[in-house]
Amino acid sequence: MAYEIIGIGKSEPKTIVTNEKMEEMVDTSSAWIRERTGILERRIAKGETMREHALHAAQIAIYDANIQASEISYIIFATIGGDYFTPSQASVLALDLGISCPAIDVNAACSGFLYALDLAEGKFLQGLDGYILVVGMEFMSKYMDFSDRRTCVLFGDGGGAVVMKKGNGLLASHYSSQPNIDVLNIPNNEKHVVSMNGKEVYKYAVTVMVEEVKAVCKKANSMLEDIDLIIPHQANARIIEGAAKRLNIRDNQIITRIAYRGNTSAGSIPMVLDDLYQEGALKKGMKLILVAFGGGLSAGAICLEWKKEK
Repeated sequence: MAYEIIGIGKSEPKTIVTNEKMEEMVDTSSAWIRERTGILERRIAKGETMREHALHAAQIAIYDANIQASEISYIIFATIGGDYFTPSQASVLALDLGISCPAIDVNAACSGFLYALDLAEGKFLQGLDGYILVVGMEFMSKYMDFSDRRTCVLFGDGGGAVVMKKGNGLLASHYSSQPNIDVLNIPNNEKHVVSMNGKEVYKYAVTVMVEEVKAVCKKANSMLEDIDLIIPHQANARIIEGAAKRLNIRDNQIITRIAYRGNTSAGSIPMVLDDLYQEGALKKGMKLILVAFGGGLSAGAICLEWKKEK
């Protein structure tokens, strides 16, 4: 189908905030955080901007793709909020890369990176030439109420970028929504902090992850056992474990990397993808499923064949 990934990179803040440090900030315990979420630490941006991290991730991805920035024909940036209300973070990135091309942001919360890939697919199908740069990045710490122990321990900052070209790597995609504001939101007011009903998010996330994985397998004419790796949005280790149990998949088939990052929203999947690539765990010909869920409530999954060699 429409595309394949030919370059990848990530960028994360320097400051590490451990669970023990969180104990000093809010009424919680390291053991409680670890047992409920699987998180041990997270990266928090202090004196760092999304602008500099987006540029860093994009430059790595462009170099990895063995192209010049000038060959990028479109930038799609998945984030719930960049450094400016306007211009878009994608436009800021285009400026910093020294290129002139269409550049837009997309907000689908934690599902944003997959929705950005979907928009990129549409551009290729419309006949776009050249390469598309897709970034998924969040600085969730700026939306935290650090007196709310239910949410502030969950999130972290960072993200990644991929360069895409026309190709036949995409096997299938599936997207869905269950419109709901109350379960998870960040109001556009003077506080703009995360409000979340954890129990309802958990129920939705586990159920929809299973549904999306099954749906995209069906569209790809693939059996679940034929999928080499499932890379889910890294929201909570218990959510991933719950979905894995319902899917009855192999222990090493689904990837969990939340321990040292927390939930980085739209940034989580591209960062895990880059982790696996750098470790040499992604082999040409592998079948992957990327699956995400987030505010909206939004969800999606793609099944692709990995075409890139390390």
